Amino acid sequence: MKHDSLPSVPSVVPRTASFPIREGRPFPLGATWDGLGVNFALFSAHATKVELCLFDEAGQTELSRVELPEYTDEVWHGYLPEARPGTVYGYRVHGPYEPEVGHRFNPNKLLIDPYAKQLVGGLVWGPELFGYTLDHPDKDLSFDERDSAHMVPKCRVIDPAFTWGGERRPMVPWDRTITYEMHVKGFTALDDRVPEAQRGTFAGLGHAHVARYLRDLGVTSAELLPVHAFLDDSYLEEKGLRNYWGYNSIAFFAPEARYLHGNTVNEFKEMVNQFHHADIEVILDVVYNHTAEGNELGPTLSFKGIDNASYYRLMPDEPRYYINDTGTGNTVNLSNSRVLQMVGDSLRYWATEMRVDGFRFDLATILGREPHGFDENGGFLHACRQDPVLSRVKLIAEPWDIGPGGYQVGHFPPGWAEWNDKYRDTVRAFWKGEEGTMGEFAARVAGSADLFDKRGRKPWASVNFITAHDGFNLNDLVSYNEKHNEANGEENRDGHSNNHSWNHGVEGPTDDPEIAELRERQKRNLLATLLLSHGTPMILAGDEFGHTQNGMNNAYAQDNEITWLDRDEVGPEGSSLREFVRRLIALRQAYPLLHRSRFLSGAYNAELDVKDVTWLDPNSNEMTDAQWTDPTAHCFGMLLDGRAQPTGIRRRGDDATLLVVFNAHHDVVEFTLPEAPGGSRWMGLIDTNDPDRLEPLAFPFGHDYAVTGRSLLLFVLTEEKALPRHLRDGLSAMLAIADRPLQRDPS
Repeated sequence: MKHDSLPSVPSVVPRTASFPIREGRPFPLGATWDGLGVNFALFSAHATKVELCLFDEAGQTELSRVELPEYTDEVWHGYLPEARPGTVYGYRVHGPYEPEVGHRFNPNKLLIDPYAKQLVGGLVWGPELFGYTLDHPDKDLSFDERDSAHMVPKCRVIDPAFTWGGERRPMVPWDRTITYEMHVKGFTALDDRVPEAQRGTFAGLGHAHVARYLRDLGVTSAELLPVHAFLDDSYLEEKGLRNYWGYNSIAFFAPEARYLHGNTVNEFKEMVNQFHHADIEVILDVVYNHTAEGNELGPTLSFKGIDNASYYRLMPDEPRYYINDTGTGNTVNLSNSRVLQMVGDSLRYWATEMRVDGFRFDLATILGREPHGFDENGGFLHACRQDPVLSRVKLIAEPWDIGPGGYQVGHFPPGWAEWNDKYRDTVRAFWKGEEGTMGEFAARVAGSADLFDKRGRKPWASVNFITAHDGFNLNDLVSYNEKHNEANGEENRDGHSNNHSWNHGVEGPTDDPEIAELRERQKRNLLATLLLSHGTPMILAGDEFGHTQNGMNNAYAQDNEITWLDRDEVGPEGSSLREFVRRLIALRQAYPLLHRSRFLSGAYNAELDVKDVTWLDPNSNEMTDAQWTDPTAHCFGMLLDGRAQPTGIRRRGDDATLLVVFNAHHDVVEFTLPEAPGGSRWMGLIDTNDPDRLEPLAFPFGHDYAVTGRSLLLFVLTEEKALPRHLRDGLSAMLAIADRPLQRDPS
């Protein structure tokens, strides 16, 4: 059905009497306050007219409607000298309504500016939001004339001025980075130390004690689940649920309104400022692969009504339909230069104006997919490598999607880090005791060179994780065999079923002390593996004290106590686990050998008479091929010799020799401590069967250590009877980091 000569939507107020408009400029895109007025610029390659709609401060009443007077290089633009920060607006875009060829213009639908820096009001679901009449027999080929302005969020012009004071970016080197995935609301929703009105907001997360908690734990980089403005799906609202995770973006420049305590976006900047003063980076989980507008039957809220054929990937032979490589109904078209520009502009805005330190890209394979398939030299990935801003921040890919050739772990270009799900699955399987996993487990803890050792990439390119927001958290991974997602209202059909989880004999909570103790040891095994592996470790918030989601492995819609963290009610087991994590992080940072800049090879260096890594069986002999493939073998050692590091890149502590023993066998294994040059005894630093022992114990060469079933050990080689002073002092300094006051404490 074709509608290409539609009349303007009637207005109930004068259009231009109080708002004379000039031609303005086609750049920058969006609404820009210059101190005298506001320039409005909107890209649309196929529109025939664009109207700027101005609203009252609350976004409830349309005050006026003015036509953008100029069209330059596919950008509609105009300048309002009387407009000021706080001006609330939206767009109505005219053009052909021809779904068969990909055009869905409908000026009856008020549209969100793709470059809006702040949104006002929420979305109210109803038939008025759709460009077609819902009950029409032709479905989306029909045309709906109802007005949607009273049901959609509006845009607000902002004043970007902010005093950063002495703020400086932490600039944490990649090889010292420890990321901590967290949710803005969930982290403070139950925190009594945050004023009640601020809990669950950027202001709450910016409270001084939050930064102090993270610094005390030892993490360097807070990775926030999506904070771009997003929407709650209609089917969730009908069930009384919300889109808690936020992977449903609608405005890539605007902070999510539900996370604002006040009415200014500067609240986000204040949070970043507080984190930076604590030397903690802020990394954003961003969703540029799809939008909240869904497929051809979805609502018309922004991009679909501005220029559907440009913003989305459409089926080449049937442009009425969308390519759905995301599983959400649509796919953003980064092959279009203006859409690519929008994503780049958004990233630069957050990196410069908001001063975030990096980005984790949801379904990042889509961002590298060109019409011919995934291309690591594709437009977006190539642009990031060249960009003077983006090439200097942390870029992390979730390297998979459901499209053709969607699994691309290890195939992103230099400069990128990638979530490594092979690490997750292999480490889970090994500690569960699955047969035949030992060889791949060794490859994963050694940095996954088979995936990342190419084109000069470093071990940090592998982002190692055991758990993330999507899937079981750590407590539930060792407490449940099956997922329990009934609270989502989908009869437990949602969520992954192949989790490599193990309840150790009882599904869910138990009073059996043996099972409880084993579960706690398995948590320590998994966390110790994560923090002693080569690569970039990522910890899921709450795992450090054993938060449970009651067996849910898909808590995307649970905005409640299932996902909210209570860091004060953790019990003795939780407190012990948290202290164990602190010590692990301190040890990792104290020994550069655990985060070295080169991949382990195991090759003998004749010049230095040393191997960087030697894999040992329980008799301290080098592992044979037969042992690696023995399905019944579950125990081995990793001997790391820091002397193998070239002198030119060696740092203090690099010359250490470390021994890590992994025992996933169900019973005790006698492990003979090997001889090693450079020392006379082994100092035991970690035993996951004895987590609260703080004083290291010395053991001679040849000592047969009784390694408890399902446990992990860490030793350092030394000639002294106690931990060397420089290491002891360094660990003490890191563990006492919370005792140093923050530079600024607004509380």
